[in-house]
Amino acid sequence: MSVHTQVSPVPPAELPGTLGALRAAGHHYRTVKQELRDNLLARMRAGEERFPGIVGYEDTVLPEVERALLAGHDMVLLGERGQGKTRLIRSLGALLDEWTPVLPGSVLNEHPMHPLTPASRALVESAGDDLPIGWLHRSMRYGEKLATPDTSVGDLIGDVDPVRLAQGRTLGDPETIHFGLVPRTNRGVFAVNELPDLAERIQVALLNVLEERDIQVRGYQLRLPLDLLLVASANPEDYTNRGRIITPLKDRFGAEIRTHYPLDLELELALIRQEADLVAGVPEHVLEVLARFAREVRESPSVDPRSGVSARFAVAAAETVAAAALRRSGLLAAGPGSPEAPVARVGDAASVTSTLRGKVEFESGEEGREIEVLGHLLRTATAETFRARLAGLDLSGFTALVAEGAVVETGELVSSAELLRQVGTVPGLAKVLDRLGLGDAPSPEEAAAGIEFVLEGLHLTRRLGKDVTDAGRTVYGGRG
Repeated sequence: MSVHTQVSPVPPAELPGTLGALRAAGHHYRTVKQELRDNLLARMRAGEERFPGIVGYEDTVLPEVERALLAGHDMVLLGERGQGKTRLIRSLGALLDEWTPVLPGSVLNEHPMHPLTPASRALVESAGDDLPIGWLHRSMRYGEKLATPDTSVGDLIGDVDPVRLAQGRTLGDPETIHFGLVPRTNRGVFAVNELPDLAERIQVALLNVLEERDIQVRGYQLRLPLDLLLVASANPEDYTNRGRIITPLKDRFGAEIRTHYPLDLELELALIRQEADLVAGVPEHVLEVLARFAREVRESPSVDPRSGVSARFAVAAAETVAAAALRRSGLLAAGPGSPEAPVARVGDAASVTSTLRGKVEFESGEEGREIEVLGHLLRTATAETFRARLAGLDLSGFTALVAEGAVVETGELVSSAELLRQVGTVPGLAKVLDRLGLGDAPSPEEAAAGIEFVLEGLHLTRRLGKDVTDAGRTVYGGRG
C-alpha cells in the first residue's frame, strides 16, 4: 500500500513559484535525513511533542528512534504484533517540512536544485531561474509496502514500460522505466512492513537501491541516487531465528530498535482510552478489568509468546463491551419503564472471550480449551481489579443482601432499574461508587454497573455464591 494515492493539499499562494524566486527566498537544498534531523532538534528545543499519539514508549523506544534520526540512520523496528510499530513509523512523516519544492510532473519528486534524471537536468539548465516549480506536502512524502512473498521487483523498484519503448525510446533512457514504490517515495520516508516476508531476490534489489544507489531492471542498470529514509518492521522471531533477512541488508540498517507492549497497567489503560471508539459509556473499573485481562492473556503459559497479544486485543475488547451495553439499551427500549442509557457493566465482558479468541495464538496443547482459558483469565483480571479498587471497604451491606436465601439477579438484559429495585438501599454503596470514580451523583446505570462489579468481586473472592440460569441471567446468592 502506498499513501501516494491520496489527494495532495493545495499549497499556500505565498510560496515561490519559480526557481529564481526560490533562490531569492534563501531556500537551501537538504537531504531527507538532514531535514528530519533539523526539524526534530527544533521540536526538542521548543519543548514540543515529537511523536503525538505514541503511548508507552517515552522512556524506552522513542529515545532510540530519536538517536537514529539524529545520526541519519535507516532503522528496523523489531517487535511482536500490535506493538504500534506501523503507527510509530507513520509518525515520522510529521517531522518533514510541511511543504517542499519539486519539479512539476516528476515521479521521483526531484528537487529543482538537485535534479536526478538527464531530462530534468536538461530542463533546469535550459529554463534557469524562470523554471516553474511545484510544492509537495509532507503527507505525500510517505510510502509503505506490506511485504508479501509475491511482492515483485517491479512493485518496489520498477519495470520497463513497453509503451514507452514502442514510442521509440531506448533501454538506455530512464524515461523507459515505470518506477516502483521506492523511487516514487524519493525525498521521503519509505516503510517496509514485515520485511522478512520479502523474497531474498527482492531484498537484494532493495539493497542495490539503498547501498549501491542504482537499480537494475531486466538487465539494464540505471544510476539513481535516491534520497530517502528507509524504515522496516519485523517480528523478532523471523528476524533473528529464521534468518530470512539477507545479511547485507541487515547490515544496511544503522539502528535496530526493539519495541514492546505497554510496561504497566496505566499505559495499557491510556492506550485503550486513546484508541478505542466506544459507542457507550464504559466506567473506569470496567476498562481496568479489560486492561488487566489483556496483560493476563499476554503472560499466560497457554498463549504462544512468540506471536504476542496485540494491543488491539484490549481495544477491541473495550469496543465489544461498549457494544454490549448499547445492545442492552436498544433491546430494553421496547419494554416498559424508563429508557436505559448505554453504560457497560463487568458482566458484559463475558462476550469477549468468544469474539476475541481469534486474536490470540494458543499453545498447541490448548486446542479446544481456548474459551475456557480466556474465561479463567478474565475472572482473574476481574478479581485483581476488585481487590485493587475496593480493598479495605466494608462490603457487609452487599453480603447481607442475599442473607437468608434471598438472591439478586442480573444479566445482559436486566435493566438498571430492575437491578436497583432488587438491591434497594445498601450501606456502603456511596463509598463503593466513590472508589470506582462514578461520582457523587451517579446515574442509575452507573450505580448498577458499580453494584454488579461488587457482586461479581465478592463471588470471585468466595464470599457469594453464583449461578447462571438457562435464560442467561446471573443469580448471586448464598455463601461461596
